[in-house]
Amino acid sequence: MNEHREGAPGRVKEVTSLANPLIKSIKSLALKKFRDQQHAFMAEGLKLVIDALDLGWSIRTLVFAKAGLGNPAVEKVAARTVAAGGTVLEVSEKVLSAITRRDNPQMVVGVFAQRYLPLKEIRPQNGEVWVALDRVRDPGNLGTIIRTVDAVGAKGIILVGDTTDPFSLETVRATMGSVFAVPVSRATPEAFLAWRKDFPGLVAGTHLKGAVDYRSVDFSGRPVLLLMGNEQQGLPDVLAQSCDRLLRIPQAGRADSLNLAVATGVMLFEIRRSALTLGAEDSV
Repeated sequence: MNEHREGAPGRVKEVTSLANPLIKSIKSLALKKFRDQQHAFMAEGLKLVIDALDLGWSIRTLVFAKAGLGNPAVEKVAARTVAAGGTVLEVSEKVLSAITRRDNPQMVVGVFAQRYLPLKEIRPQNGEVWVALDRVRDPGNLGTIIRTVDAVGAKGIILVGDTTDPFSLETVRATMGSVFAVPVSRATPEAFLAWRKDFPGLVAGTHLKGAVDYRSVDFSGRPVLLLMGNEQQGLPDVLAQSCDRLLRIPQAGRADSLNLAVATGVMLFEIRRSALTLGAEDSV
């Protein structure tokens, strides 16, 4: 790759120093404060970067290890970054480790512009499933839920209240790339409840006091909003009262509840099964 002239957009630069301002700026994205300031985030791995570009995400910077030189896939991604007006940085493994905070980093890191879907633009149609998460705290849980939403074919996620950052390095890692395929919206509890009043389908939440077995509900033929509570406290009363149905997932052992990501996965696949099974029966 030839180095473009200094100052030109889309230039390719070799960087070896951790003191380089570009590297410092990228490293700072490990902290939410700087992600918010720059409206940007990091994604690790060649596949994730390719997926993001294919899905139309805006790449600002591509960072790759010297070992990637001559790799056709890396060269192609670098060319796509330059064509999009982004910057390409060739760095040592030491610099890449510092950026990712890993001893054995992936060969490629992309810096992308954050993207949120405005809540007012969500107008659910029949058969669509959305997930609303109240004050989710754990980035691993959020990332796993985003990945599950993608796997099950649900439409997207609404983050309610003060939640963990969907664009943190830990969350993005846990999504395994699904963060680029699943729309994410965010809202205060008040804004969410105002939007929920016009929701045209079934709003269902899981709750320890839920009286209805989750397997007994017909989720077919209408939009579904699945409302899941905080890991420690569950759904607060104001959100629980907004549900049409409060459901329970029966426990066979001594545990009285499931991990949030697991419970959300159980619910999403049951909603999908119910919709497919009952929808097929209706068409017979």
